Amino acid sequence: MSRTLPEEMTAPELDLLSPMLTRDGDSWTADFHGLTLRTALQPIFSISHKRIVGYEALIRAFDNDNAAVLPLHLFELPTTEAENLLLDRLCRYLHIRNYSGFKDQLNWLFLNVSPRVVSAGSRADSFFGELLKKTGLPPHRIVMEIVEQPTDDAERLRETVAYYQDLGCLTAIDDFGAGHSNFERIWNLSPDIVKLDRKLLTRATDDRKARQILNGIVSLLHQSGCLVLLEGVETHDQAMIAIDAGVDFVQGFYFRKPSTSLADIPTEMTDLDGLLKDYKSKNRVTQDPSQQLTAFFEGFFRNAVDRLSQGMMMREACSTLLNHPAVSRCYLVDETGVQIDDTLVSDAMASSLDPRFRPLESTTSADWYRQQYLRQAIAQPGYLQVTAPYLCITGAYMCVTLSLGYFHNGQLRVLCCDILANPTETAVRKG
Repeated sequence: MSRTLPEEMTAPELDLLSPMLTRDGDSWTADFHGLTLRTALQPIFSISHKRIVGYEALIRAFDNDNAAVLPLHLFELPTTEAENLLLDRLCRYLHIRNYSGFKDQLNWLFLNVSPRVVSAGSRADSFFGELLKKTGLPPHRIVMEIVEQPTDDAERLRETVAYYQDLGCLTAIDDFGAGHSNFERIWNLSPDIVKLDRKLLTRATDDRKARQILNGIVSLLHQSGCLVLLEGVETHDQAMIAIDAGVDFVQGFYFRKPSTSLADIPTEMTDLDGLLKDYKSKNRVTQDPSQQLTAFFEGFFRNAVDRLSQGMMMREACSTLLNHPAVSRCYLVDETGVQIDDTLVSDAMASSLDPRFRPLESTTSADWYRQQYLRQAIAQPGYLQVTAPYLCITGAYMCVTLSLGYFHNGQLRVLCCDILANPTETAVRKG
């Protein structure tokens, strides 16, 4: 860079940045260390809205021969903190100048903030408010992305996030689920959007358990009041995983690659209707295990309840259920949710019990009232209750529980039956 930069820059750096930008047709470019910088936009889609709701701005650098320079090499060029700060602001200035003239006048612009700028605190980034005023871009259309990383000054980080929020911008935590990310950051910073790291999706592509964890993370983030964006979606299967996980937004090469041809982006559409049609079709073929299991076992289960209500002993009443290899156990609960006697374990399950969980096997007098399905069965005798698949505490395996309240000698009882939910563990077979 030809000009000498001050060690600290204060807010009229716009006067320093403006000469570094050049109009190039319908867009702007910037010069840094002899490289030409351009804005690339990658669309972000809402699955439910089936359309673009925002764009992430990414920097692209080119040398004098118009050959692409890796962003990693670009950000290695600064030799001082002042240069690091200037490059970060130059990129954001360039992106906002380009987006201000963009045809889309509705959706969000996602901007990355350098970790060094974040750690420098809100006063060091006060130029951003001046930048928005100069370009006329409303702050409510900006999402400031902050990459999670260890920091010695959590309070300063909170101040920085609060600064952008006070301006009227939305804030996003980037790369959640990798490195130093944790829910404590979510609670402390209260971001509007959380971007999940692509590694979570990569693991979920090949690992069923990782897929369940991904779904759980999305649920927890929603309960924390955050919208969730899954980035790095590159295949049809990964798009299906994203839809099933319940994320709000998606981003990745499967939907659209980043492009410096800004004028063409709003006119290019992605077939989300077709994607959702595939998801619905697949969901009809592979239904929720609880629905399949209920359809097969309901008759046997109600028959067992009828026998119990007529005074038959538990083991005899449940013999047909317990003979099926997919049934793990049956147990009886009173009107307060406390288990009566011990659990009846099927022969198939008894032979495959994991000795590591032996301390959890005996459930005599266990209190199951906290379980919602049991409270519903107590409140609605005669109505079959069916859970979604969940982790059974007595053996750490996934199961679906059927429960139904009935009366015997004027006393309310609830029969419960746990059925293995994982089709790979045992197949549900008729006959």
